[in-house]
Amino acid sequence: MSLATKTPVRKLSVLAFLAALGCSLLVACGAQREASSGAHSPTGIWRALPPAPIRVDAASTTVWTGRELIVAGVRGGSDGTLLDHGQVAAAYDPATNSWRRLPSPPPSEAYCRRSAVWTGVQMLVWGCRQTAFDPAAHRWRLLPQAPGGQGIVVWTGKEMLGWGGGCCGDAWAGGEAYDPGTNRWRTLAPSPLAPEQGPLGVWTGRELLLFVSGINPADGRPWPARLARAAAYDPESDTWRRIAPMPVHGLRFGGTAVWDGREVLVVGAGRRGRSTFAYDPAENQWRRLAPLPAARLDAAAAWTGRRLLVWGTGDRRSITSGAFAYDPSLDRWSPLPAAQVRGAGQVFWTGRRLLLWSDAGRFGGAVFTPARGGQVR
Repeated sequence: MSLATKTPVRKLSVLAFLAALGCSLLVACGAQREASSGAHSPTGIWRALPPAPIRVDAASTTVWTGRELIVAGVRGGSDGTLLDHGQVAAAYDPATNSWRRLPSPPPSEAYCRRSAVWTGVQMLVWGCRQTAFDPAAHRWRLLPQAPGGQGIVVWTGKEMLGWGGGCCGDAWAGGEAYDPGTNRWRTLAPSPLAPEQGPLGVWTGRELLLFVSGINPADGRPWPARLARAAAYDPESDTWRRIAPMPVHGLRFGGTAVWDGREVLVVGAGRRGRSTFAYDPAENQWRRLAPLPAARLDAAAAWTGRRLLVWGTGDRRSITSGAFAYDPSLDRWSPLPAAQVRGAGQVFWTGRRLLLWSDAGRFGGAVFTPARGGQVR
């Protein structure tokens, strides 16, 4: 073979070597990118809770005590309706993965929205009939009747604050506070807010921040513009102040809000149930965050200290459900592994795991345990 013949062969060999090297580098880089993106993807496993000793058919009410998940609600009668109903309650202990049946709550109406808080000592229920459960004493007791009820409720460390509520075409704009120390209610100062059946709100450690849709449920029309769409309440001075409203109008019912220690995170807002916003009380400003990858109606959320975990249904016409995790540092959502639980529900972060209890009691609950390095905490 002549020199002229060998040169093209050598060139082809070099080009082939470089091409192979480039492919290897591309594959390696691609794998590295996948590994890098996966490093922040939440991983772990769901485990179904053992069957509860009760069945909740309506008015599901839950709190996390720091040790147990307390579930209370209404069980329908033998005829399959709520006409002949009873009150039931039980507690789940993640440490032993077991349930214990609790005494039945005092009788109450079946068709009634309930909200509850944990005071550190007892569970306070605000709704058609105000009650309290003391796990140490293993008993329920009736509280004095509140002026209103059925809206949002928070625990301030001293009082249970409740605001709003209503049924059917009615909506309220009043609130009250219950002090366990005195066993008395007080009426909150009149708020500047438009009446709301299902307000969104959080307790910041100093104020109750509330956000309403501004829509009259009786006719679907906006309330007058003079009524605020957002306000903050200070229980120490019993005063309200107007704050910046959400960047969207006609807040869709079913969204949720959590406090991350600095901002209010609102998830599932907007007509499509995907919008996510953050509100900074110090600056009185909103900012738009990455939208949910898919709508989560009737959303429930828990803050882990680093991540926002959201559970909800995907469509009002179905009971398909799922969860996502939000990383504020990256402004990015990631899907959590699928859970064998359907329907809307409530979620609680225990410090190590995510507890889920479905409002559709027949589907029970589940617990999500992040894998080591799963980046959920």
